[in-house]
Amino acid sequence: MNEAIIKTDFQFPNQKSVYHGKVRDVYNINDELLVMVASDRISAFDIVLPRGIPYKGQVLNQIASKFLNATSDIVPNWKVASPDPMVTVGHYCKPYAVEMIIRGYLTGSSWRTYKSGAREICGVPIPDGMKEHQRFPEPIVTPTTKAVEGHDEDISRAEILKQGIVSEEDYNKLEEYTIKLFQRGSEIAAEKGLILVDTKYEFGKVGDQIYLIDEIHTPDSSRYFYANEYEDRFAKGEPQKQLSKEFVREWLMENGFQGKDGQQMPEMTDEFVQSVSERYIELYEQVTGEKFNRVPTEGVLERIEKNIFEFLKA
Repeated sequence: MNEAIIKTDFQFPNQKSVYHGKVRDVYNINDELLVMVASDRISAFDIVLPRGIPYKGQVLNQIASKFLNATSDIVPNWKVASPDPMVTVGHYCKPYAVEMIIRGYLTGSSWRTYKSGAREICGVPIPDGMKEHQRFPEPIVTPTTKAVEGHDEDISRAEILKQGIVSEEDYNKLEEYTIKLFQRGSEIAAEKGLILVDTKYEFGKVGDQIYLIDEIHTPDSSRYFYANEYEDRFAKGEPQKQLSKEFVREWLMENGFQGKDGQQMPEMTDEFVQSVSERYIELYEQVTGEKFNRVPTEGVLERIEKNIFEFLKA
């Protein structure tokens, strides 16, 4: 097995703090820059699984980097440089306390909510009679709160404004950017024979300027279907072949785990870990249309630290 990066613990010049998220380690450099290391940790149901997935961090970082470059004309983004295949360095932004989720199809958690009888998601009405994986007439925006710990919670636009989490002026801009980014991502996916099903965006602010932050259009933040199989599978009521982290959630559910109290985490065998790694690499190649370059994992922590030091020094 290749080495998977589970945790980093670096000390950089002018470092003020480090935040270890579910899958990323984020280093604050003097409230001016953020150094984001995409680890190989994997989470599902808001719980970090016990084993890392080789190459996952590289896949996430490099896909996000490409899509940040490809959408910078829509909204400025936080990225300054990517000095290592697993690292992005960017502007220090004050993040909004919401995640902007946009859905083009009734699938995943939205389908589970709908199937339970709900006909409204985050204040957005959903008509009766819809089927799993059915396309919405127009994409719907279904934000969640951005939890520091524990589960993110669905929230409506009205509740965000009522609680003063985001000003109405800013929220309208976030929604506008979300729709435009999803449209661009969908166009790029279509060129590669894929459907961008749903995704999430995070935003922050420097002064009065809104920035797109974090990752975009990766398998951790997005779901893709294969376009050439979609209609046939939908007509037959068959599961869609998809490229996303959903297959990990499905494996966990099949093994009796949804992150609830008292549930036992199933064993992640070497074979399963390897299969997840291959699925991430497959998504990279499908989404980008490029061959994935497996950067050697031996001595990876030393390489990452050296590349970040050299960038900060320069």
